[in-house]
Amino acid sequence: MSTHGTLHHVELWVPDLGRAIASLGWLLEELGYQQFQDWAAGRSWRFGPTYLVVEQSPALTADRHDRCRPGLNHLAFHVKDAATVERLAAGAARHGWQLMFPEKHPHAGGAEHYAAYLQNDDGFEVELVSSAAQC
Repeated sequence: MSTHGTLHHVELWVPDLGRAIASLGWLLEELGYQQFQDWAAGRSWRFGPTYLVVEQSPALTADRHDRCRPGLNHLAFHVKDAATVERLAAGAARHGWQLMFPEKHPHAGGAEHYAAYLQNDDGFEVELVSSAAQC
């Protein structure tokens, strides 16, 4: 299968590398990513041909990500089924995540869309979308 057109990598600049490893690293490993690279200011995780980098760059100009400003709003990941979405959402609080839109969970994206929307302490949002059809 060709990798032409697929993402090579995504790099997120974070204000605190330790917090990013604790929240994003935990989630990526739960989703099947493997640690790929590690250096003093960053770490990356790989899944197939794509990897995700978190880096605490000295060139950073803000101390928190704002998903409502131009740029990255959120990352969305396929999750195998609703039970896994719920397991990850339940465990996320122990790793620096808060459930967004709890009053609408798990259908904040609409009645036919089963997902958990999470935001970490640094303002990064992820969406965990069930890939299985819902009843």
